[in-house]
Amino acid sequence: MTGRAGVAIYGGSTFGTVDKVVVISTPMEALSTGSDRPSDHLRWRALRYLATFIIPLGAWATFTDRGLGYWAVPVVSFVLVPLVELFLRRDRDPLTEEEQAQVLHDPVFDVLLYLLVPLQYVLLGLFLHRVRSGGLDPLQLASTIATMGILCGVYGINVAHELGHRTKRWERDLARALLLTSLYMHFIIEHNRGHHRRVATPDDPASARYGESVYGFWVRSIVYSWLSAWEIEADRLRKAGERPFGTKNEMIHALLWQGVLLVTIALLFGPQALVAFLGAALIGILLLETVNYIEHYGLRRTRTATGNYGRVQHIHSWNSDHLVGRIMLFELTRHSDHHWKASKKYQALQGLEDAPQLPTGYPGMMLLSLAPPLFFSVMHPRLNALVARGKDLALATK
Repeated sequence: MTGRAGVAIYGGSTFGTVDKVVVISTPMEALSTGSDRPSDHLRWRALRYLATFIIPLGAWATFTDRGLGYWAVPVVSFVLVPLVELFLRRDRDPLTEEEQAQVLHDPVFDVLLYLLVPLQYVLLGLFLHRVRSGGLDPLQLASTIATMGILCGVYGINVAHELGHRTKRWERDLARALLLTSLYMHFIIEHNRGHHRRVATPDDPASARYGESVYGFWVRSIVYSWLSAWEIEADRLRKAGERPFGTKNEMIHALLWQGVLLVTIALLFGPQALVAFLGAALIGILLLETVNYIEHYGLRRTRTATGNYGRVQHIHSWNSDHLVGRIMLFELTRHSDHHWKASKKYQALQGLEDAPQLPTGYPGMMLLSLAPPLFFSVMHPRLNALVARGKDLALATK
């Protein structure tokens, strides 16, 4: 197709076999097909993600003493949402190919993500100001830090994860700006170029092993993911003919940006605010790593006849189609479809029939993982059944 600007929506395998191609050549053609005019129920599908702004609203109330209670955000996130998802049925909520094309052209889905970037920084400023102002008793201070930590995990890292997979450089820069608020800027390097290539193998520090507790996983994943990011970035620069630890190294850039942020906080808000921020960032990091833990717990790809690990399949990630968690986390819980095609935007991710399902949503499973014996008692029978009936899957025992 020459001389015509167009957008192609592909369906099928990522290996090059295409089931269907819908080409939209001009705005008028798109209008005539209706592909850029989402139906009412698809527009509602976009607007329902506004529900995730309950968390920033609660954080604003906490940081400005608006009377909702200092523990409002932690209670909503890890009491109310898990309780609701225990009683709600899973909802696959599938999209047709035509509907997928429509939601991918609806700018509302993207705008919601973009709005969270400045909002995260505004809330960070309010948090630091509130801590500097003083007058908080130990429990109030702890809840304030926990609230900021949830913002760091849900928006500073999770939304950054979504934007970090985008094809446009400026969107990936927005992801880096969010990751800066959690002091986890190396995530975009290791996750995109390491985790997605090595997921569900012994080489991936972010894939949890069978029988490994979440506490042991935290240490292993945090340390080895950071080291892996250095290795990945140095290897990239060597292949480009650059110095592996020179001025173009993105890990060095990340350390400098994070250092500038910490110094700025210390100078503008004082040492107590700096310590509080470090605590909040740590909570955000641990929330991310707990999600990493449950997403691939105990799942291992099998080797092919050539000795290499086979292609990542739907069976190599744990999923949840529980609606509340899906909305709050921008469909992160549809993890198999994400690993099948990492650049697929959150609004088009599908619930897959052959993807392993968790018994409840991600927030509830995160809580369950904090009690390893209970977590194992729930997950191991499911894992063993999956391995017994599924090909291309083994237990990640080491």
